[in-house]
Amino acid sequence: MHMAEVKKNKILVTGGCGYIGSHTVVDLLDNGFEVVSIDNNIRSKPGAVHLIESITGKQIKNYAVDLCDKAATKKVFEQESGIAGIIHFAALKSVPESVQKPLLYYRNNLESLINLLELSAEFEIKNFVFSSSCSVYGNTKDLPVTEETVLGEAESPYANTKQIGEDIIRAHAKTADGRFVLLRYFNPVGAHESGRLGEDSTDVISAVVPRITGTAIGKFKEMVVFGKDYDTRDGTCIRDYIHVMDIANAHTKALQFLQKQGEGIDHKIPLVFNLGTGNGVTVLEAIQSFEKVSGEKLNWKFGDRRPGDVVSIYANNDKARSMLGWEIKRNLDTMLRTAWVWEKKMNAKA
Repeated sequence: MHMAEVKKNKILVTGGCGYIGSHTVVDLLDNGFEVVSIDNNIRSKPGAVHLIESITGKQIKNYAVDLCDKAATKKVFEQESGIAGIIHFAALKSVPESVQKPLLYYRNNLESLINLLELSAEFEIKNFVFSSSCSVYGNTKDLPVTEETVLGEAESPYANTKQIGEDIIRAHAKTADGRFVLLRYFNPVGAHESGRLGEDSTDVISAVVPRITGTAIGKFKEMVVFGKDYDTRDGTCIRDYIHVMDIANAHTKALQFLQKQGEGIDHKIPLVFNLGTGNGVTVLEAIQSFEKVSGEKLNWKFGDRRPGDVVSIYANNDKARSMLGWEIKRNLDTMLRTAWVWEKKMNAKA
């Protein structure tokens, strides 16, 4: 067993150069944690580390290691002794790509998780926070979604890897000497208020907000709104958009909760929290908010429905608010304004 001196504030973040990961690293550093990242940058950019440092004035080390390579990952654990907690973001996350390449998604997303769970047990790291997704609920009729909502059938292999990931952690938690939190994100959008950090992924962009800002800046000729005959108030899909820094802060709060309450909870069962605002927003409402805050007219048109899309989903977030003391501080206009500032900044750089 590796009995290293545990540093209460040393956190390993996987996928720390990715969108939610990098913003969470900022929030952790702002809250007095020390952060080590593992990110092989296949879908993220290594430059995120410098952006994080420029915002926080603190240094972080990123190891460009593939988490599916257990031996290489173990070396990081050996080098970085005393880790108090792990936040596991690293995963492939494109719904359309997962439909095209399911085996890639199952291998990457599940093998990396299993390796991390084995290593956290071996190195006696007690606190583990897992990035899950509201996609685990499938096409649920039960709205708003609570943590007790029965999981539906996954609409994509990506969503299924999140369901299986949760199952793996649930089974592991029954006998493991650790404490586990599953955070189910709704739709994280926007960028850090400094304008220095945002979503800069090499994924094909299918998400609504980057599509809106990308179209407005001229990266895409037009925006296609997929489907106009859904059973919603304006016929377009409903999502629960939430500012990425609000999501980031929930991870910090979850770790603080585990460290503080850790002994007092039954950690044979992972704690599950929905992270959403509780407000469903249609695609057309998101476009209207963008046009309002940017003063730009967006070039968009309707297209056919897209396979794998859930009609409507939004969260009941009472549990995270009451147990973690989590607060939502940024509204839809702020989400789109910060996303637009970031898009213009990236465009100026390009």
